Amino acid sequence: MSVTSGTKSESGLGETIRVVIHALLIALVIRTFLFQPFNIPSGSMKATLLVGDYLFVSKYSYGYSHYSIPLSLPLFSGRIFASEPARGDIVVFRQPKDDSVDFIKRVIGLPGDRIQMRDGLLYINDTPVKRERVADFVGENACGGFDDNARGVKRWKETLPNGVSYETLDCRDNGDYDNTIEYHVPPGHFFMMGDNRDNSADSRVESVVGYVPFENLIGRAQMIFFSIGEGESFWMFWRWPTAVRWNRLFSLVR
Repeated sequence: MSVTSGTKSESGLGETIRVVIHALLIALVIRTFLFQPFNIPSGSMKATLLVGDYLFVSKYSYGYSHYSIPLSLPLFSGRIFASEPARGDIVVFRQPKDDSVDFIKRVIGLPGDRIQMRDGLLYINDTPVKRERVADFVGENACGGFDDNARGVKRWKETLPNGVSYETLDCRDNGDYDNTIEYHVPPGHFFMMGDNRDNSADSRVESVVGYVPFENLIGRAQMIFFSIGEGESFWMFWRWPTAVRWNRLFSLVR
């Protein structure tokens, strides 16, 4: 009887190990080819994305490159199963000036476009993008060093030529990048901008980001699966009842 019992125990342990290995392999495949989690560490995409948001990013949306494969192995150049992003997509990409850093921004300019900011208004191919003023954004430290928790920050609804609408923040008039040169997006590249226009290092800052090669795209932001207040720690679960932004959970990213 003792031998039989031991055999059953060993069999049960082996089955458990196999289940765990299978689960890990499935998780690895999902993370590699389908969905990868990312978190938002800065306010460059406020108020669309907040510090403390956790996202699922679809790896398959634009095909695969060596930047979207774990460990960034140079298995191939360019992309396979490529599908270009649409104007207005929110994209995670590898920073062109430092390929150890991932950024998340909105696609504003497509290959061949001319992009410029004039007095805080976005122009695409010499045509102003339609925008309308909406209610001020309050709180969430939208402007970094500015005292915006106690005052409203200007908020605009922009509508791109393809009909995609989203909201942008305008922390101050005549900001550093409210008036720019005209950027000419080269073939195979994209022009990215943060929705928090005065608090975003994006393609307008050529020394930091500049034009983003198609190869650098990792995936499209799809859904917020968790969100916790700025300054709170994910692992402090006993604070979740008051720290979690419950209304943002499982919301789609637009």
